[in-house]
Amino acid sequence: MSLKPKPVTVFGVPTDVGAGTRGASMGPEALRVAGLVEALASRGVEVADRGDVAGPRNPWMPPVEGYRHLDEVVAWNRAVMEMSAAELAAGRMPVMLGGDHCLAMGSITAVARHCRAQGKRLRVLWLDAHADFNTSAITPSGNVHGMPVACLCGLGPDALVNLGGQGPMISPADVRQIGIRSVDPEEKRLVREHGLDIYDMRYIDEVGMKQVMEEALAGIDADTHLHVSFDVDVLDPSIAPGTGTRVPGGLDYREAQLMMEMIADAGGADSLDVVEVNPALDKRNRTARLAVDLVESLFGKSTLMRD
Repeated sequence: MSLKPKPVTVFGVPTDVGAGTRGASMGPEALRVAGLVEALASRGVEVADRGDVAGPRNPWMPPVEGYRHLDEVVAWNRAVMEMSAAELAAGRMPVMLGGDHCLAMGSITAVARHCRAQGKRLRVLWLDAHADFNTSAITPSGNVHGMPVACLCGLGPDALVNLGGQGPMISPADVRQIGIRSVDPEEKRLVREHGLDIYDMRYIDEVGMKQVMEEALAGIDADTHLHVSFDVDVLDPSIAPGTGTRVPGGLDYREAQLMMEMIADAGGADSLDVVEVNPALDKRNRTARLAVDLVESLFGKSTLMRD
């Protein structure tokens, strides 16, 4: 399958409102400094950087009724949803630069609505160390960046579940999670109960990335919209230190490259999130530069002699 030659819109979302550590708000600029827009343009992609969407400041408060900064999280996600929806309607591919991973609620809500309107099926690849399937009942922190998949699947506060109209926006059957290695005990129970399709690090170790990607991409066709939600903490901290929720034992460089190359081989993504880059915790913008390298592979740059 060849890559879809769709024009791309990049936009930043400079907030860490859903996170437990400050600094992801600087992620969009770190990715720009690392040359993300130029890297896509050099691949022949027609790319426009729309700048950053606007939203409220991060108040950095403790949880209220199980959620930290819920009003601010809703406001930022609404801004993401509106920007993503406008670009999808214009026939462009939205690339959201986060910010923390709670922002995927806005981008995926827009994509899910777009798929319904177009009569397309949705496949979400969730590349992450965490399942992000927490609810306020099972997480003491109240950090909403641990809840986006649950909210999208209908488990969460009304303001997020129904962000784009009557939720849930997606079904667990739409999601494939890759690289998972940190799931809370009660979250494990919820994940099993809802039948989430998880390719954890043990499974990747056992069968290899090639088989994992073949399984995760199985059934994708011309009527499928593929959304890739790329949290840089899916990568091992030894190669990607600049993120707020580091978990040892993540993807190495070759596994991550193969994952992105196989997505490109399958036709590429139709929308993309790049989130949780935290330059305050990084070394000389190393994590953002690696993220740009991997996004290039997602857009068809092969590290092998196959071009």
